[in-house]
Amino acid sequence: MRWTSEQIADQRGRTFLVTGASSGLGLVTARTLASKGAHVIMAVRDLDKGRKAGVDGELKRVDLADLDSVRALADDLQGRTIDVLINNAGVMMPPRRRSAQGHELQFAANHLGHFALTLLLLDRITDRVVTVSSTRHRTGRIHYDNLDGAKGYSPMGFYSQSKFANVLFGLELHRRLQAAGDPRKSILAHPGWSNTNLQTAVTSGPTKIAMRIANTLFAQPMERGALDQLYAATDPRVESGQFIGPDGPGEHRGWPTVVQPVEPARDEHDARRLWDLSERLTGVQLSSADLRRQRR
Repeated sequence: MRWTSEQIADQRGRTFLVTGASSGLGLVTARTLASKGAHVIMAVRDLDKGRKAGVDGELKRVDLADLDSVRALADDLQGRTIDVLINNAGVMMPPRRRSAQGHELQFAANHLGHFALTLLLLDRITDRVVTVSSTRHRTGRIHYDNLDGAKGYSPMGFYSQSKFANVLFGLELHRRLQAAGDPRKSILAHPGWSNTNLQTAVTSGPTKIAMRIANTLFAQPMERGALDQLYAATDPRVESGQFIGPDGPGEHRGWPTVVQPVEPARDEHDARRLWDLSERLTGVQLSSADLRRQRR
Protein backbone atom coordinates (compact mmCIF):
# COMPACT_ATOMS: atom_id res chain seq x y z
CA MET A 1 0.00 0.00 0.00
CA ARG A 2 1.35 3.44 -0.90
CA TRP A 3 1.14 5.63 2.18
CA THR A 4 0.62 9.34 1.50
CA SER A 5 -0.03 12.40 3.63
CA GLU A 6 -3.72 12.04 2.79
CA GLN A 7 -3.78 9.19 5.30
CA ILE A 8 -2.65 11.37 8.22
CA ALA A 9 -5.45 11.59 10.75
CA ASP A 10 -6.71 14.86 12.21
CA GLN A 11 -3.90 16.18 14.43
CA ARG A 12 -5.84 18.86 16.26
CA GLY A 13 -4.82 19.06 19.91
CA ARG A 14 -1.34 17.70 19.22
CA THR A 15 1.95 19.62 19.25
CA PHE A 16 4.92 18.79 17.03
CA LEU A 17 8.36 20.37 17.31
CA VAL A 18 10.23 20.21 13.99
CA THR A 19 13.87 21.28 13.79
CA GLY A 20 15.10 22.79 10.53
CA ALA A 21 11.54 23.69 9.59
CA SER A 22 12.23 26.74 7.40
CA SER A 23 13.22 24.83 4.25
CA GLY A 24 13.43 21.43 2.59
CA LEU A 25 12.01 18.36 4.28
CA GLY A 26 11.42 20.21 7.54
CA LEU A 27 9.30 22.84 5.82
CA VAL A 28 7.23 20.22 3.98
CA THR A 29 6.79 18.34 7.27
CA ALA A 30 5.74 21.45 9.20
CA ARG A 31 3.37 22.62 6.46
CA THR A 32 1.73 19.19 6.18
CA LEU A 33 1.25 18.82 9.93
CA ALA A 34 -0.22 22.30 10.20
CA SER A 35 -2.66 21.48 7.39
CA LYS A 36 -3.84 18.54 9.50
CA GLY A 37 -4.64 20.82 12.44
CA ALA A 38 -1.48 20.25 14.50
CA HIS A 39 0.19 23.00 16.47
CA VAL A 40 3.69 23.12 14.96
CA ILE A 41 6.69 24.61 16.70
CA MET A 42 9.17 25.45 13.97
CA ALA A 43 12.68 25.43 15.45
CA VAL A 44 14.82 27.35 12.95
CA ARG A 45 18.23 29.03 12.84
CA ASP A 46 17.02 32.04 10.84
CA LEU A 47 13.77 33.57 12.12
CA ASP A 48 13.34 35.79 9.06
CA LYS A 49 13.56 32.76 6.81
CA GLY A 50 11.11 30.97 9.07
CA ARG A 51 8.61 33.80 8.79
CA LYS A 52 8.88 33.80 5.02
CA ALA A 53 8.08 30.07 4.96
CA GLY A 54 4.42 30.98 5.42
CA VAL A 55 3.50 28.10 7.73
CA ASP A 56 0.78 28.57 10.32
CA GLY A 57 3.04 27.67 13.21
CA GLU A 58 5.03 28.99 16.15
CA LEU A 59 8.61 30.09 15.48
CA LYS A 60 11.49 29.42 17.85
CA ARG A 61 15.14 30.08 17.18
CA VAL A 62 17.80 27.40 17.65
CA ASP A 63 21.25 26.72 16.25
CA LEU A 64 21.67 22.97 16.65
CA ALA A 65 25.45 23.34 16.34
CA ASP A 66 25.56 25.57 19.43
CA LEU A 67 24.73 23.76 22.68
CA ASP A 68 24.03 27.06 24.44
CA SER A 69 21.35 27.77 21.83
CA VAL A 70 19.90 24.28 22.33
CA ARG A 71 19.67 24.85 26.09
CA ALA A 72 18.05 28.24 25.51
CA LEU A 73 15.34 26.64 23.38
CA ALA A 74 14.70 23.96 26.00
CA ASP A 75 14.45 26.63 28.69
CA ASP A 76 12.07 28.66 26.52
CA LEU A 77 9.80 25.62 26.22
CA GLN A 78 9.78 24.97 29.97
CA GLY A 79 6.38 23.67 31.04
CA ARG A 80 5.18 23.08 27.48
CA THR A 81 3.83 19.72 26.33
CA ILE A 82 5.25 18.35 23.08
CA ASP A 83 3.65 15.25 21.64
CA VAL A 84 6.24 14.58 18.93
CA LEU A 85 9.79 15.80 18.45
CA ILE A 86 11.12 15.52 14.89
CA ASN A 87 14.91 15.82 14.78
CA ASN A 88 15.11 16.89 11.16
CA ALA A 89 17.67 19.71 10.87
CA GLY A 90 21.05 18.97 9.36
CA VAL A 91 24.09 20.25 7.55
CA MET A 92 25.83 18.32 4.78
CA MET A 93 29.41 18.32 3.51
CA PRO A 94 30.75 21.72 4.60
CA PRO A 95 34.46 22.47 4.62
CA ARG A 96 36.02 21.54 7.97
CA ARG A 97 34.57 23.87 10.58
CA ARG A 98 34.06 23.79 14.31
CA SER A 99 30.99 24.57 16.35
CA ALA A 100 30.79 27.17 19.13
CA GLN A 101 31.93 24.48 21.58
CA GLY A 102 34.78 23.31 19.32
CA HIS A 103 33.19 20.17 17.87
CA GLU A 104 33.27 19.24 14.18
CA LEU A 105 30.29 21.05 12.67
CA GLN A 106 28.38 18.11 11.17
CA PHE A 107 28.76 15.96 14.30
CA ALA A 108 27.69 18.95 16.40
CA ALA A 109 24.64 19.99 14.37
CA ASN A 110 23.40 16.61 13.17
CA HIS A 111 24.03 14.55 16.30
CA LEU A 112 25.09 16.40 19.46
CA GLY A 113 22.50 19.16 19.14
CA HIS A 114 19.66 16.71 18.63
CA PHE A 115 20.96 14.42 21.38
CA ALA A 116 20.95 17.31 23.84
CA LEU A 117 17.60 18.68 22.68
CA THR A 118 15.92 15.28 22.98
CA LEU A 119 17.16 14.66 26.50
CA LEU A 120 16.39 18.20 27.65
CA LEU A 121 12.81 17.93 26.36
CA LEU A 122 12.16 14.28 27.13
CA ASP A 123 10.13 14.90 30.27
CA ARG A 124 7.75 17.00 28.13
CA ILE A 125 7.38 14.61 25.19
CA THR A 126 4.23 12.50 25.35
CA ASP A 127 4.35 10.25 22.29
CA ARG A 128 7.52 9.83 20.23
CA VAL A 129 10.86 11.09 19.02
CA VAL A 130 11.65 10.82 15.30
CA THR A 131 15.31 11.16 14.34
CA VAL A 132 16.08 11.67 10.66
CA SER A 133 19.12 9.85 9.32
CA SER A 134 20.25 9.00 5.77
CA THR A 135 21.28 6.11 3.57
CA ARG A 136 24.76 7.55 4.13
CA HIS A 137 24.71 5.99 7.59
CA ARG A 138 25.66 2.77 5.79
CA THR A 139 29.21 4.01 5.19
CA GLY A 140 29.60 5.78 8.52
CA ARG A 141 31.50 5.00 11.67
CA ILE A 142 32.42 7.03 14.74
CA HIS A 143 35.95 8.43 14.52
CA TYR A 144 36.55 8.30 18.27
CA ASP A 145 40.23 9.18 17.81
CA ASN A 146 39.49 12.00 15.34
CA LEU A 147 36.11 13.51 16.19
CA ASP A 148 37.16 17.03 15.24
CA GLY A 149 38.77 16.01 11.95
CA ALA A 150 42.17 17.38 12.96
CA LYS A 151 43.88 14.16 11.82
CA GLY A 152 42.13 14.16 8.45
CA TYR A 153 38.79 15.39 7.23
CA SER A 154 36.44 14.29 4.47
CA PRO A 155 33.19 16.29 4.11
CA MET A 156 31.23 13.20 3.04
CA GLY A 157 32.98 10.91 5.50
CA PHE A 158 32.10 13.12 8.44
CA TYR A 159 28.55 13.57 7.15
CA SER A 160 28.25 9.77 7.10
CA GLN A 161 29.61 9.68 10.65
CA SER A 162 26.89 12.06 11.83
CA LYS A 163 24.13 10.05 10.14
CA PHE A 164 25.55 6.82 11.59
CA ALA A 165 25.46 8.53 15.00
CA ASN A 166 21.77 9.36 14.44
CA VAL A 167 20.99 5.65 14.06
CA LEU A 168 23.08 4.59 17.06
CA PHE A 169 21.32 7.25 19.14
CA GLY A 170 17.79 6.52 17.96
CA LEU A 171 18.12 2.79 18.60
CA GLU A 172 19.80 3.28 21.98
CA LEU A 173 17.05 5.67 23.06
CA HIS A 174 14.55 2.99 22.02
CA ARG A 175 16.38 0.39 24.13
CA ARG A 176 16.48 2.66 27.17
CA LEU A 177 12.79 3.51 26.91
CA GLN A 178 11.94 -0.17 26.55
CA ALA A 179 14.12 -1.19 29.50
CA ALA A 180 12.34 1.36 31.69
CA GLY A 181 8.91 0.17 30.57
CA ASP A 182 8.35 3.60 29.02
CA PRO A 183 5.58 3.47 26.38
CA ARG A 184 6.97 6.34 24.31
CA LYS A 185 8.64 5.62 20.99
CA SER A 186 12.01 6.36 19.43
CA ILE A 187 11.76 5.99 15.66
CA LEU A 188 14.25 6.54 12.83
CA ALA A 189 13.48 7.78 9.33
CA HIS A 190 15.38 8.66 6.20
CA PRO A 191 14.18 10.38 3.00
CA GLY A 192 16.18 8.47 0.41
CA TRP A 193 17.57 10.79 -2.23
CA SER A 194 15.36 13.86 -2.15
CA ASN A 195 15.71 17.09 -4.06
CA THR A 196 16.34 19.64 -1.30
CA ASN A 197 18.84 22.42 -0.72
CA LEU A 198 20.78 20.31 1.80
CA GLN A 199 23.23 18.98 -0.77
CA THR A 200 24.08 22.43 -2.15
CA ALA A 201 23.69 24.76 0.83
CA VAL A 202 27.35 24.66 1.91
CA THR A 203 29.08 23.31 -1.19
CA SER A 204 30.48 25.55 -3.92
CA GLY A 205 31.93 25.52 -7.41
CA PRO A 206 31.90 22.28 -9.43
CA THR A 207 30.55 20.25 -6.50
CA LYS A 208 27.48 22.46 -6.17
CA ILE A 209 26.84 22.31 -9.92
CA ALA A 210 27.23 18.53 -9.98
CA MET A 211 24.86 18.10 -7.02
CA ARG A 212 22.22 20.31 -8.63
CA ILE A 213 22.36 18.30 -11.85
CA ALA A 214 22.23 14.98 -9.99
CA ASN A 215 19.28 16.17 -7.91
CA THR A 216 17.39 17.17 -11.03
CA LEU A 217 18.04 13.86 -12.77
CA PHE A 218 17.80 11.31 -9.98
CA ALA A 219 16.26 12.68 -6.79
CA GLN A 220 12.62 12.38 -5.83
CA PRO A 221 10.64 15.53 -4.98
CA MET A 222 11.06 16.67 -1.39
CA GLU A 223 7.30 16.28 -0.88
CA ARG A 224 7.81 12.55 -1.44
CA GLY A 225 10.97 12.46 0.66
CA ALA A 226 9.19 14.00 3.64
CA LEU A 227 6.64 11.19 3.71
CA ASP A 228 8.98 8.87 5.60
CA GLN A 229 9.33 11.17 8.60
CA LEU A 230 5.66 12.14 8.43
CA TYR A 231 4.68 8.47 8.55
CA ALA A 232 7.11 7.88 11.43
CA ALA A 233 5.72 10.89 13.29
CA THR A 234 1.99 10.33 12.87
CA ASP A 235 1.03 6.74 12.12
CA PRO A 236 -0.04 4.79 15.23
CA ARG A 237 1.12 1.51 13.69
CA VAL A 238 4.78 2.52 13.69
CA GLU A 239 6.66 0.77 16.48
CA SER A 240 9.49 2.05 18.61
CA GLY A 241 12.86 1.04 17.22
CA GLN A 242 11.69 0.90 13.62
CA PHE A 243 13.48 2.64 10.74
CA ILE A 244 11.23 4.13 8.05
CA GLY A 245 12.54 4.76 4.53
CA PRO A 246 11.56 4.53 0.85
CA ASP A 247 10.59 1.14 -0.56
CA GLY A 248 12.35 1.54 -3.94
CA PRO A 249 15.69 0.09 -5.11
CA GLY A 250 18.51 1.10 -2.82
CA GLU A 251 15.96 2.99 -0.71
CA HIS A 252 16.66 6.04 -2.87
CA ARG A 253 13.04 6.62 -3.91
CA GLY A 254 9.63 5.29 -3.14
CA TRP A 255 6.94 5.12 -0.50
CA PRO A 256 7.40 4.74 3.27
CA THR A 257 8.12 1.27 4.58
CA VAL A 258 10.13 -0.37 7.36
CA VAL A 259 13.80 -0.63 6.36
CA GLN A 260 16.86 -1.95 8.17
CA PRO A 261 19.96 -0.12 9.40
CA VAL A 262 23.34 -1.59 8.56
CA GLU A 263 24.60 -4.19 11.03
CA PRO A 264 27.29 -1.96 12.65
CA ALA A 265 24.60 0.61 13.48
CA ARG A 266 22.87 -2.04 15.59
CA ASP A 267 25.96 -2.60 17.74
CA GLU A 268 24.75 -2.01 21.30
CA HIS A 269 28.28 -1.60 22.69
CA ASP A 270 29.08 1.13 20.17
CA ALA A 271 25.73 2.79 20.88
CA ARG A 272 26.43 2.89 24.63
CA ARG A 273 29.93 4.22 23.96
CA LEU A 274 28.55 7.01 21.79
CA TRP A 275 25.81 7.76 24.33
CA ASP A 276 28.35 8.12 27.17
CA LEU A 277 30.56 10.29 24.97
CA SER A 278 27.60 12.46 23.95
CA GLU A 279 26.61 12.98 27.58
CA ARG A 280 30.15 14.15 28.36
CA LEU A 281 30.38 16.45 25.34
CA THR A 282 26.95 18.04 25.85
CA GLY A 283 26.76 17.98 29.63
CA VAL A 284 23.24 16.55 29.30
CA GLN A 285 22.30 13.24 30.88
CA LEU A 286 19.24 11.01 30.81
CA SER A 287 17.63 11.07 34.23
CA SER A 288 15.43 8.33 35.62
CA ALA A 289 12.91 11.10 36.28
CA ASP A 290 12.64 11.60 32.51
CA LEU A 291 11.40 8.02 32.00
CA ARG A 292 7.82 6.90 32.47
CA ARG A 293 6.72 3.43 33.36
CA GLN A 294 3.79 1.92 31.50
CA ARG A 295 0.59 2.24 33.47
CA ARG A 296 -1.12 -1.09 33.90
